[in-house]
Formats: sequence, structure tokens, C-alpha cells
Amino acid sequence: MSAGRHLAGAHGAQPARVAPDAPGTRVAPERGDRLEAAASVLALLADRTRLALMERLGRGEADVTTLTEACGAARPSVSQHLAKLRLAGLVTTRKDGRRVVYALGHGHLRRLVDEALNVADHQLGSLPPHD
Repeated sequence: MSAGRHLAGAHGAQPARVAPDAPGTRVAPERGDRLEAAASVLALLADRTRLALMERLGRGEADVTTLTEACGAARPSVSQHLAKLRLAGLVTTRKDGRRVVYALGHGHLRRLVDEALNVADHQLGSLPPHD
């Protein structure tokens, strides 16, 4: 879904939240709150290991062993990064026997990571900008 369609379509112009003083009433978030939340997501993704984890999870669920192999970091480091991503709500977990399986919190994150990597491809490949 394009950014324009996203803003006008699936979620409305801005995500809504429930007003604390009027149960059931929806109001748009403050612009500053929205920017702060977005900056927090981008700050979490501004780490090479976390970005590699998110890129791998964009291709499907994975356990810690698979994610460790995919990003090339030490297992304790991967576990710590996954904990940060989970606490921020960017990844989810489920148990599969004794394994913990990780997944992206939602598709917006996959698209965000894909677009960041596309920008990197353009910068590294000296490709011309486009829409």
C-alpha cells in the first residue's frame, strides 16, 4: 500500500485513540506524540543488528538460532536486541515447544525496513532517485 493510500485509506488521516474523558470517543493523537513515537521506532531500527533482525523477520517467523545465523552476531547480543524490540512492540513471540518464535509486530515494519534498504541500495549503487 502506498503512503498516500495509507494516509487516506486503511487507517484514516491519523491513527485515532480513545479520549480519556469520554469513553468510546476517538480523537487524533497530538502531532508531537505521533512524531515522538515514530522517532522512537526509527531509533530502535538505527542499529545494524536490530535492522538485520527486522529484515530477516520480514521474510517470516524465526527462532533465536535462525536469527543469530542470519545477522551474524553472538547469541547473547541477538537475545538482548530481540528483547528491546519485543518490549517496544516491534516484534511478537510465541512458544513452539521449547523454542520461542519471533515475528514482526505488523506489516508496516516490513515495508519500513524494505524502504530503508532500498535507499541504501540507491546510495551504494549510485542509482538515481525516483518515486
